[in-house]
Amino acid sequence: MNFSISEILPATMILFAVIDIIGSVPIIVGLRAKVGHIESEKASVVAAVIMIAFLFIGEEILKLIGIDVNSFAVAGSFIIFFLALEMILGITLYKDDAPETASIVPLAFPLIAGAGTLTSILSLRAEYHVENIIVAILANIIFVYIILKSSKKIERVMGKSGLSVIRKVFGVILLAISVKLFTSNISGLL
Repeated sequence: MNFSISEILPATMILFAVIDIIGSVPIIVGLRAKVGHIESEKASVVAAVIMIAFLFIGEEILKLIGIDVNSFAVAGSFIIFFLALEMILGITLYKDDAPETASIVPLAFPLIAGAGTLTSILSLRAEYHVENIIVAILANIIFVYIILKSSKKIERVMGKSGLSVIRKVFGVILLAISVKLFTSNISGLL
């Protein structure tokens, strides 16, 4: 086992920024208003299963279609870059249809374990040990569960402007992460 705080902390922060559960509170509150009840436990467990499964079989899927992890990490750095731009500038580059129910589909996937998260997990796999990434995933899922359970309180306390500031701060962090992912993996392709 190669447990290392120096790998767990950055992996946790990367996933925290990409999942952006704090920035998703307005979406969660909107879902709760539409359907009444959100199954926080179920959404959290399913998201964790998706992320951990992708950590193990994602690379095999890439090999099956002939893509190496460095290429995927570079591509992932672009996705993270555009996610960061959305967060910082308050624009929408990718528009998905609004979910109609608060079932597993809109919460666990794609809100929590979406394309950016899965890309980040494989990108992290290129740099960190698997057990440290699993700890980072579990730490984030615990935080996601807490946020899902207390989304009404958070919205009341922080207000829209507070949530907006946090979203922009995590956008800048994501931007820096995307640059680091790009620079550390591009040399493996050249």
